[in-house]
Amino acid sequence: MGFLKHLLGRPASPASPVQRGVRIAPTLLGGSETLDVVGESHRQEALWWIVGGWRVERVRHDICAVLEPEPTNVHDSNAVMVLVEDQLAGYLSRHDAALYGPGLLRLIARTNTPVGLYGVIVGGGQRVDGPGFLGVFLDHDPADFGVTRQRAADIPGFRTGFSEAMATDLEDDSYDLSWYGQLSPNEITSIKQLRGLLEADPDPIDRHYMMNELEERLYKSRDAFESALDEFDAACRQHDSEMDTIRAALFEKFGKIPVLDTYRQAAIRCQKSRDWTVMRQWAERGLSIYGEHAARQEAVEDLRKRFAYATAKLETANKPKSF
Repeated sequence: MGFLKHLLGRPASPASPVQRGVRIAPTLLGGSETLDVVGESHRQEALWWIVGGWRVERVRHDICAVLEPEPTNVHDSNAVMVLVEDQLAGYLSRHDAALYGPGLLRLIARTNTPVGLYGVIVGGGQRVDGPGFLGVFLDHDPADFGVTRQRAADIPGFRTGFSEAMATDLEDDSYDLSWYGQLSPNEITSIKQLRGLLEADPDPIDRHYMMNELEERLYKSRDAFESALDEFDAACRQHDSEMDTIRAALFEKFGKIPVLDTYRQAAIRCQKSRDWTVMRQWAERGLSIYGEHAARQEAVEDLRKRFAYATAKLETANKPKSF
């Protein structure tokens, strides 16, 4: 799409890959949980069209998005498209598509209509390398889809680097991950084990993966004991305080920075508590750690989306009320 068209206002609608017949109004559902959309980096032209054309100012644009199963998708038969104004804005992640897909199909069958969610497109602004990235967030109630609790799932391929580090443990004497096989399957017991290990092991790679495990187990234990989330927050802060040293060790080991779940999970934790200032700080810090060496670009895009989302929330909160 030409730059001049952007300047002249909303351009003509980009060709949509979704062929629509007679429109049926969707059943719109509410909720306060956030459902992420992926693949927006490939849909920036459509997103800029939806928000009215490119502009220098940052964007916060309310939307209604339709979730549409795409069983013919050659990459994932569970794929769920996210359509906004008949434009393909992105997809649910592979994990979320598998998790929410059955409930989505039940809702479509029960209501005999498409299923839609309220959401927002945020981002934009002018960066050194061009217009800022636009991301999509949707609001929902997992219970509407029969989902009681989301579970984290690894993306196939190189992600956190743990499997690769484990595979080369014997030939690399700079760290020792044998502790992992000795962790108790009991969450509470393993938390105590990890705290003891962290008191004794100075190696940055060991400490990084120990703190990853500690954070994961503390978060999983949030219903088991009252202080779990406070301890999770403290573990994330401790992890971040050591991240400059850890980053150097990870880069030396892998030649790139693997996915750092700490920053995403800490930002999500703040998002759920609506602490937009700290959420933005976590996202910004994670982006600075990745720099130009992230192994998975989607991890960077995720933090950019969260930074933009928190910024939009803060700008809305600070906007003077008109009477």
